[in-house]
Amino acid sequence: MASDSEDILKSLKRAANAVKKAKGLVITAGAGMSVDSGLPDYRGQEGFWRAYPPLKKMGLKFENMNTPEWFHNDPEFAWGFFGHQYDLYWRTEPHQGFQILKKWAGRMEHGHFVFTSNVDGHFKKSGFNEDTILECHGSINFMQCVGGNDSHEIWPVPEGTHFKVDASTLRAAKPLPMGPHGKNTHPARPNVLMFDDWEWETTRSDKQHIKYQRFLDSLTDSVSDVVVIEIGAGLSIPTVRYTSEGLVTRCPSKRVLIRINPSESMVPDGHISIPLNGLEALQKIDELLQ
Repeated sequence: MASDSEDILKSLKRAANAVKKAKGLVITAGAGMSVDSGLPDYRGQEGFWRAYPPLKKMGLKFENMNTPEWFHNDPEFAWGFFGHQYDLYWRTEPHQGFQILKKWAGRMEHGHFVFTSNVDGHFKKSGFNEDTILECHGSINFMQCVGGNDSHEIWPVPEGTHFKVDASTLRAAKPLPMGPHGKNTHPARPNVLMFDDWEWETTRSDKQHIKYQRFLDSLTDSVSDVVVIEIGAGLSIPTVRYTSEGLVTRCPSKRVLIRINPSESMVPDGHISIPLNGLEALQKIDELLQ
């Protein structure tokens, strides 16, 4: 009987062979992709509370905080949470796995695309072309007005923006962001999809979806050897996993899914499961490609 380490090595070799043969690449990434950069893991309420101790005292879970109602009812508290995230994402350098993926992407005859639920903007920060990225939950690096009727504009967070947040209360100091950009007449919020969010402005994401669909349309059934590499996508919000599986279902004989996840790496028959963290798996596959 093969040991777990032997099974993992076999999977890594299969993955390296798939990447080597691939003519097209789709990278799908969930929250686990950013953990190796040092960003907090919100898996389970204890993981969330380790990152935000004041919220444990208040009994507030991630899904309680990640809602637009705070921007209406208590904007200092809302920006304490999201402002802390923005500063953390801005300070953090993406791990080396992003550069490995970028290197592989550059070799693809039929191109590549990134589909991610992460709002940290780290694929763009790593040098991926913005025209090849779909951020299905938006980006914390962009803002919109709090009230959907105030303005439908979306604008980049102004350069030099940082937030002064009281670590004991998680409340942000004024002045708080206003918009739309250049007018500053209405309260602003991040252009990210939250829970129970009917006010998220989708214009930017819609444009990304159009480019993504064009890329998928270019990968006709005649295009052989398309690899989908999924990193750190869990089951709690399975958007990324469903996307990955949908991509390989369309043309199963020519497409392979490589699912990298330390605890939830189960795959459909015939595809590749790698139960490792993202950075470790990408480094090992890259070593096998040398």
